[in-house]
Amino acid sequence: MATPPPDLFTYLDHRKWLGDWFTWKKEANPRFSHRMFARRAGHKSPSLLLLVVQGKRNLTAKTTTGFIRATGLDAEEARFFRLLVHLDAADRAEERNEIFARIAASQRFQAARRIEGESFAYLSQWYLPAIRELASLPGFRADPEWIARTLHPPIRTSQARAALASLQALGMLEIDADGRAVVHDATLATPHEVAGLAVHNYHRGVLQRAEAAITSVRPHDRQLGAVTVAIPSSEVGALKAEVAAFLERFLDRCEKMDAPADCIYQLGAQLFPLTRPLPPEDNTP
Repeated sequence: MATPPPDLFTYLDHRKWLGDWFTWKKEANPRFSHRMFARRAGHKSPSLLLLVVQGKRNLTAKTTTGFIRATGLDAEEARFFRLLVHLDAADRAEERNEIFARIAASQRFQAARRIEGESFAYLSQWYLPAIRELASLPGFRADPEWIARTLHPPIRTSQARAALASLQALGMLEIDADGRAVVHDATLATPHEVAGLAVHNYHRGVLQRAEAAITSVRPHDRQLGAVTVAIPSSEVGALKAEVAAFLERFLDRCEKMDAPADCIYQLGAQLFPLTRPLPPEDNTP
């Protein structure tokens, strides 16, 4: 029985899939070559496929069409392949988010990599971690309407319902027959091709919530602090370590509190430059 080709819908890197596809094709037909592929794709250069796989060349609209023809993709696969090419080429986070949303909406992608898509959503939407923490409180109700109005700012009921489904799919939350919630630890399987984007989305969401808290949260319920300092650039690494250590101490203290938790807070600590390093002062007389 012939080995099936690599499933495109299990990939988020079109270059990796093309390399695996060529290996599969070569094993099925040892006479198959880069030159034969180029002829199928309508391209003169026999090295184009290899250069694309190695990341030394990018696909254009024309060569993408040729590659789709050469690999024999059906209509749905062709649409998915084009999205992978666009994801690789996109520079702006907003564009990459829009493309990944379309990728994750594919039913065949969901069937192959649903958990990874859910992990991306967990980091990209501020209210998923908040709901997971909320579920650990004694008064939690696994009711989308209650969750939606309990969060600050409120979210839509449909968002709360989808969030509950995502948390359960990730194994972070279990709802028993009586409607009680059990919170579990789970490892996020974020696709490495979009891991940086997911983290970007997470921190952007934190900053957006912090900005909104300036006017939407009463002063005695919040603490905002910021300092602007001049430092030697050689000390940036040590200061970053200090921020990380503070966050660890903060989490440790929260976990050791005796009183039962009754609300969800978020702490953000940011350290970033406001200038480029200045050149050394020239003391030459």
